[in-house]
Amino acid sequence: MNENEFRIKIKLNMIAFLIATAGTLCFPQILNLKENTLGFTNSIFSVFVWLLCLYAVNLSLHTIDLRDARGWTIAGILSFLFTTAMLFGVQLENAENVNFKDWKLWISLPVLTCLFTILVRKFWNFLGGMEEWKKKVAANIKLPNSPVKNERGKDILIFFFFLLCWLPVLLAVYPGFFVYDAQDEYLQVASRNFTTHHPLVHVLMLGGIICAVHKVTDSYNLGIVCYMIVQMVIVSGGFTYLLSYLRRKKVSKGLRIIAMLYFAFFPVIVMFTLCSAKDTIFTVALLLLMVSLLEMGMDQESFFASKKKMAFFLLCALTMMLFRKNGIYAFAVMAVVLICYYKKYWKKMVLLLLIAFLSYFAVSGTLTTVLRAQNEENQEILTVPIQQLTRTYKYSKEVFSEEDIATLHEILPEEALNLYNAKLSDPVKWRFDNQAFAADKTKYAKLWIKIGLKKPLSYLNAWLMTSYGFWYPDTVIDVYSGNTVFTFTYEDSSYFGYEVEQPGVRDSKIPWLDEAYRKLSLEVAQEKVPVISMLYSPGCMFWCFAFVCSYMFYRRKYHVLIPYLLVLLVWLTVILGPTYLPRYVLIFWFGLPLFVAVMLEEERFGLVVK
Repeated sequence: MNENEFRIKIKLNMIAFLIATAGTLCFPQILNLKENTLGFTNSIFSVFVWLLCLYAVNLSLHTIDLRDARGWTIAGILSFLFTTAMLFGVQLENAENVNFKDWKLWISLPVLTCLFTILVRKFWNFLGGMEEWKKKVAANIKLPNSPVKNERGKDILIFFFFLLCWLPVLLAVYPGFFVYDAQDEYLQVASRNFTTHHPLVHVLMLGGIICAVHKVTDSYNLGIVCYMIVQMVIVSGGFTYLLSYLRRKKVSKGLRIIAMLYFAFFPVIVMFTLCSAKDTIFTVALLLLMVSLLEMGMDQESFFASKKKMAFFLLCALTMMLFRKNGIYAFAVMAVVLICYYKKYWKKMVLLLLIAFLSYFAVSGTLTTVLRAQNEENQEILTVPIQQLTRTYKYSKEVFSEEDIATLHEILPEEALNLYNAKLSDPVKWRFDNQAFAADKTKYAKLWIKIGLKKPLSYLNAWLMTSYGFWYPDTVIDVYSGNTVFTFTYEDSSYFGYEVEQPGVRDSKIPWLDEAYRKLSLEVAQEKVPVISMLYSPGCMFWCFAFVCSYMFYRRKYHVLIPYLLVLLVWLTVILGPTYLPRYVLIFWFGLPLFVAVMLEEERFGLVVK
């Protein structure tokens, strides 16, 4: 080592020391310590954190190409967003408000961004260095081509394996998790009084099965079970197709086995497979649409020459849009991206998208007309403005003039405004006067803008409070705390709606397993287990997804980012929703094996730079 190299090494060691020390000092700002301010600072644990940071930063600075401006920029943006989310999330969780005057926040932001940027770059460097190792492993486990008959046999076995694994849980929570507006959807069919508040395809599917089975057996529980079995078949089919796709791409057998066991036993997967909410089928369609978009990106010529592949794309897109309204918004933006990206086949792409949208509007419009469904609700798309006006009214009523208050009361009466819940807009939005709003939308839009200009931070905090669970990993999901439903009152956790709404009745056949799922749903059981708790966190799952996306962008795997973009667009629609719940971002769990497979086995998806 010459003198110049020695000096560079000393400088890097000093930089590592400063960054590690500053980062450790700032760590309390992203830890949810609540009142116990000494929980980290006056602890030997902080010393271990400092040593780990020093080692990691020092190692990273000595092994990463410091001249890679593009890599540092991408990692820096990701780290900045993550650090901001952590700093804001802590304050929102503890005080329901981000204190933008907190000097510690603004000092911690650049320090922790710098620290995380270095760590992210090191991890990317590690993943890139696994290229040769992954190729050797893939060569060692390469399997001979099997006859199609045997491959189909494997798919059939996997399909029934899933059903067999889920069956004991269905018996334990019998007749299933009939929850999340399930009663409302059933009653629409039973009373023949329909609205477009819920997707009519799901309303007819859920309510139709229950009513038909009840008419024959005089049992609502059997009707609910029949719906659950139909959904189990759909979900099992979707997962089987994904695993078959990974096998066709020759993804390592170990990864496929882990994915299969994950789908079969991980509680979040099982809970929503046995849940009547529309989110499950929507997410299966979104997952399969991602696979279709991957196929499109890997071999455009083959995709657009195959009527089967294009038909599959249309089916997945149509199902996704029909089962959740935000699906149509996300796919509309996605359509523009697809046309611009696949310029060579833009005519076929335009035709495909035109068929998809026309089919959606034809099915949706026909059902609305035939069922005479009422379509007069605005509160779903106005969730954020309603919450912003309500919060400002509660905490800064002085900015409203008497005329403003009178205008506000026309759409939100005083009793509604008094029900403000920072984490949940439902108590207020359900009392929103749609007819008054429809009579003069401009008038109320002007009120919203006027108050927003006076209290922009109040508006920002109102929106952050209903969305931060989607991007802050340490969130305890308790948005329904204190709400009484049919058989219990939510307390510590609202993670999952463990419930059987009327007319169903819980009749567990395996009580101990039923109790395990009750604890996962309504208690902070999993949150008490380090590391494992993050597997249940929507915020953590989002940042894992963001990490994969940024890594693929860094590696210039743009055709992989196309299907990932669709997931991001769906996520952007839900952060404008009424609250944060795992069911709205279920794709992060359903799609996890696909995300991991694409990242770890790039060569299987045609992603290696030649």
